[in-house]
Amino acid sequence: MDKNQNQNDEELYQSFLNESVQDYEKSHKVPEEKQKRLIKAGRNHAMQTNIMISLAILLLFVPVLTLSSYLYYSIGGRANHLIDIATKTIYVTEPNMSLEEMELEEDIGFFTMNIYFDVFKRIGKEDYKAGEYSVRFALNNPNFPKRNMKLERPLPISGSMETDRLYHPDGPSGKNIYSDWDILDHLPDGTVGEIYLSLNQLMKPEELKKQLGNNVEVRWVAVDTGLEDKNLYEAGHSVAPIGYPLQADATTWSPFNGREKSNEEVFLDILKFLAKDEKTAEKISRAKSLALKERIPYIEKNGIHIYGGVITGPTPELRKLKDNPLIRVMKVGEVKLWNWK
Repeated sequence: MDKNQNQNDEELYQSFLNESVQDYEKSHKVPEEKQKRLIKAGRNHAMQTNIMISLAILLLFVPVLTLSSYLYYSIGGRANHLIDIATKTIYVTEPNMSLEEMELEEDIGFFTMNIYFDVFKRIGKEDYKAGEYSVRFALNNPNFPKRNMKLERPLPISGSMETDRLYHPDGPSGKNIYSDWDILDHLPDGTVGEIYLSLNQLMKPEELKKQLGNNVEVRWVAVDTGLEDKNLYEAGHSVAPIGYPLQADATTWSPFNGREKSNEEVFLDILKFLAKDEKTAEKISRAKSLALKERIPYIEKNGIHIYGGVITGPTPELRKLKDNPLIRVMKVGEVKLWNWK
């Protein structure tokens, strides 16, 4: 009797348990479609969580990288040093070019620095905006500058040994170059112009000023460095012409302001300064090579002699130079309306 009772109780318990399981499954069963939505929602939530964590990490890095970049360019005056290389390279490799301190801007990014500045040309008695430069430095290494020139007759950016307007009397180029006297003859008298003179002989800068007279102004002179009379193309090299402004610059921040040293002394100081970072200066200049380690000793030994220069003045006065025996080649640069005072 007890055995049968126990069996009945077990069967009743099992029946009750099965009914409970069935009731639970009926009441808690999730449709398959809803299961997919739940899984998708869970996946999206996990993805959003990962994205938010990643963004939080990046946001933590941004101020650290920004601060590190500013420290990199500020410690030791690195930013000012790179700016000095760029601006001083312009003064000694770009004929009749100058800069204005207020026109120079810098922008520091993640271990990069962009500098932006305008360049000016003196034509007649006024300075005209000649173009805009943009130089990007990755750490200390500059990219080739972006130039937006606003000139009627800009110099080519060819990396050639000559500027295509200044020729050494013993150089490999310019033997059969024609002068632009015909162009100058057809310009109106009420204009001022800029011309590039290549000489028949080397001379001191002051002698050129004396020979040309007071009715025109010598703005920039090209210096003989012992390389301009050699055919460097055969060796696969090219060098940029270098020189300096002959007139003192009234801008107080200009290296050629004439306050402490003569322009000749400043010119040599700049070459020595650029020689320490010559690769950087070469990127900013027009040519493949500045060859400063060869040129500086030559100038120190032989002194400064010039083979050409950039002259400005009234067009009628510039025409009078045609019969000057010193002049070998003349090329016309920029021309503006009368401003001679």
